[in-house]
Amino acid sequence: MEVWALFFICFIFFIFAWYVHDKYVQRKHQILVNYPIIGRLRFVFQEFREPFRQYFGDEKFYESMDKLDWVYNAARDKTNFASFSPGQPLPKPKFMLRHTNIVLNDDEVENDFSVTFGEQREFPFVTKSIIGRGPMSDGSISPEGTRAFVNGSYLASFPINSGEGGLTSNFFVSHSNYDTRYMKEVKGTPFEEKIFKACKILFNVPVAIDFYRKIIFRKDPLADTYVFNKEKECFYRPNWDAPLDVFPKNVPDDMPDIILQISSGFYGVRDKEGNFDIERYKKQMSFCRMTEIKIAQGAKQTGGKLIASKVTPTIAYYRNIEPNKDAFSPNRFPYAKTYEELFDFIGSLQEASGKPVGIKIVISDNDNIVPIAKEIKRRIDLNLPYPDYISIDGGSGGSATAPLDMMERIGMDIRDAIYLVDKVLKEYGIRDKVKISASGKILTPDDVIITLCIGADFIQIARGFMMSAGCIRARYCSGASKHQCPVGLATQDIKKRKHYFVKKHSDYIKNYHNNILKSMKSLLAVMGLKNVKELDKEKLIFLDRDSIIHDDMDSLFERRIFNSTQNTKIN
Repeated sequence: MEVWALFFICFIFFIFAWYVHDKYVQRKHQILVNYPIIGRLRFVFQEFREPFRQYFGDEKFYESMDKLDWVYNAARDKTNFASFSPGQPLPKPKFMLRHTNIVLNDDEVENDFSVTFGEQREFPFVTKSIIGRGPMSDGSISPEGTRAFVNGSYLASFPINSGEGGLTSNFFVSHSNYDTRYMKEVKGTPFEEKIFKACKILFNVPVAIDFYRKIIFRKDPLADTYVFNKEKECFYRPNWDAPLDVFPKNVPDDMPDIILQISSGFYGVRDKEGNFDIERYKKQMSFCRMTEIKIAQGAKQTGGKLIASKVTPTIAYYRNIEPNKDAFSPNRFPYAKTYEELFDFIGSLQEASGKPVGIKIVISDNDNIVPIAKEIKRRIDLNLPYPDYISIDGGSGGSATAPLDMMERIGMDIRDAIYLVDKVLKEYGIRDKVKISASGKILTPDDVIITLCIGADFIQIARGFMMSAGCIRARYCSGASKHQCPVGLATQDIKKRKHYFVKKHSDYIKNYHNNILKSMKSLLAVMGLKNVKELDKEKLIFLDRDSIIHDDMDSLFERRIFNSTQNTKIN
């Protein structure tokens, strides 16, 4: 018998057996009983839906695909000009910027984008940029991803928020000039060092470092808690058991500006029993500029959730928890049964660190901010501690692990929320005492300018920085499905993350930040403004669905937020 005929008979038999299995054996999928074999196309298309959705059709979640393209082009330092027309015009209603006929040249706009937090603290935080990377925990992000963000932050001089995972070893990758009294070093034997040097010649440096790590630590599950010092050619990590007095009194110059976030789980600043550890907090604040207490995040009004597959021994070490178990934080911050209790706790942190402390919340209505404003006002009058800033997060999405039933159902759009918070703080006469930070689907320079006009002092960007770091928006961040982040950015899967290009993406992150500021200067020039601090609501107009122009922002937001029946078309 000819070989081809034998293959054909085998193929027919295989198809017949497959048909019989789907129709008469399996009882898992109803559709396969009625449509054997061909019904499996449904599952194939379902698999393709998420990773391929961004390549077909218009962008629906963000304002336009053009905005996403801007982020990717800015990260690669490409010219962000368009030809003929936008690929997908911004939908109405939309905010517009007022320009002037007598414009400025870009070099006439000042380069001062600094913001000062906690002026009355012993160590106020004066940022070098008005933009920071929003909170993303080392754990939800891969170690390599965190290192890229830290390097990018250091290179571009913008603040980086630690996320609720705390200050891990990966935040020290730029800190090579350290005191070994608070840093533990591990080096290989002379023979192992020679092997490492040979690997550097034969392979690229990251591969050589990875191999060196393996031969030094072998099967030590905590090998990844060490980062590599290229100058000394050794591995190192902070020794949090060292006495407090050996830690630096000032933040080292070779570290980025870090905002330490503390969540209800106290990760990074807790003892084995889960209680807040003030000594550990003081040690971590030796390397951080200010503190953010996470009360809520986006749609996630529950505690942080890191599923077991992401709680590796390394992440468990950082957070002082058990490995390979779900890390689900309490919904309520332990010291926040009342605002008085929360602000007293803030006072203890301000006293312990001498640095600014703020809270992160989400706004649904007046009731979310008025009690806070009242308590701040009362405390200012009585000379009691209060938060130095309030970080406002937009309601939609909010986290890779936010409950789906909360997304789009909890919290205002960031622009409405910022207006409301700014308005209430002014009504209570405390706006000059409390800074406002904003986050939530802010991607491009025009987004930043509009949010600053509405009332924000500072912008924290998460999604935009994720995309600049290589994220393709496949939506596999949580690790809850059988799929992992395909680029190795938001996964603890060793095979995926080990191939992530740290140095390349550090440069992309730096470029994205720098190009936002560069384009902001161009927008300010067109608006006739010399400094970003000149932005206010008067610089905005609003175009509703019928192309009717609204130039009174206070009236506009009053109708949007307080549900007036007048001119409902703008909502």
